[in-house]
Amino acid sequence: MDITSQVNTAWMLAATVAVTLMLPGLALYYGGLSRTKNILNTIMVVFGGFAVTALLWVLFGYGLTLGDSVSGAGLIGNPSGLFGLVDLIGAETPEGAVPGILIAGFQLIFAGLTVGIVGGAVEGRMKFSSWLVFAGLWATLVYFPVAHWVFAFDAADGSTTGGWIANKLGALDFAGGTAVHMNAGVAALVLAMFLGKRKGFPAVGRPGNLPIAILGGGLLLVGWYGFNGGSAGGINEAAGFSLTNTLVAACVGMLGWLIVERIFGGHATSLGAISGVLAGLVGITPAANSVSVMGAVVIGLIAGAIAYWALSLKAKLGYDDALDAVAIHMFPGIFGTVAIAFLADPATPAGAAGLFYGGGGELFAPQIIGVVSVFAYTFVVTALIAWALKATMGLRVTDAEENAGLDSSLHVETAYEKEDA
Repeated sequence: MDITSQVNTAWMLAATVAVTLMLPGLALYYGGLSRTKNILNTIMVVFGGFAVTALLWVLFGYGLTLGDSVSGAGLIGNPSGLFGLVDLIGAETPEGAVPGILIAGFQLIFAGLTVGIVGGAVEGRMKFSSWLVFAGLWATLVYFPVAHWVFAFDAADGSTTGGWIANKLGALDFAGGTAVHMNAGVAALVLAMFLGKRKGFPAVGRPGNLPIAILGGGLLLVGWYGFNGGSAGGINEAAGFSLTNTLVAACVGMLGWLIVERIFGGHATSLGAISGVLAGLVGITPAANSVSVMGAVVIGLIAGAIAYWALSLKAKLGYDDALDAVAIHMFPGIFGTVAIAFLADPATPAGAAGLFYGGGGELFAPQIIGVVSVFAYTFVVTALIAWALKATMGLRVTDAEENAGLDSSLHVETAYEKEDA
């Protein structure tokens, strides 16, 4: 391995460690937002969904996602020869590149976290067995194909063909505004609709442990440096650029949320602060290497405000997205992806020009078509999966189990000596 490959590999190892922090981060964030009687179940949902996805990724998910596109159509990768990642073992690493087996591990975490985000919709009312089956089916039928569309690029030497959104459409999505955040948010919306509302919704009680939720959000912030910075694939300008934009958007996202929350809610809350941080992070994810630092300020500010506004839709439209995956992931993910058409700066590593930087609007169609396509596909296929599970093994726990709390009724344990409802 040449020195450039060694350096790039070292960065990707560090980025992979950072991204892995997002797994306990998401579990603690969601767990802290859950009611005390469901905190352990919520953590189990995140870890369980991740584990199922990891197994499927090794068996065939990597091939479906990053394998050579079947017939060059850009719809799904070919898993042939990649069962157990076997073709990556001992494979020669091109000069300056990172070993494929490490990229597989890095992208595995993206897949598992995306499934975990969907779990934010189900707090306190979904069967754990049904969740695990849903996680496996959703990863296979939704995440792997969509991630192929967005993350699989044509090989420079023409040896392999990638996904249609990244290559044929030419839409920009650096680290997963569509494939990860909007994808998970849409699925969370559909699953919440099929599950129905929690008992007493919207008056379902307060979060069980806000300090734990804030700690989890902080771990997510740290992990996001690897999420976005690692998506550059090595030590280069895009890595440093995206990492800086990530931090800036997170800070400004918090301010955007708090300003709107203070104006319309009368208070600035700690839950609002960490929610705004996450909204800013989601918003900048697709645009991290294509907008200037001031562009990151704009995206973070508006993403935080949009996420706060989106909370009101739960009561207006009557869906119970328990831990706000729709508000914090779907809406900022859509906004950040579309904002590239306005804010892309040709001086950035991506080199694209948005409308405000002299572009002629050529980015509008690719960005919007990418968003609409992922939204429609994810909505329909997720609905079919949820419908099939509801009709067969059922989605929802019994009333008695829901009233008692899923920690004790499903897992026979409790997080606290004495729990509130």
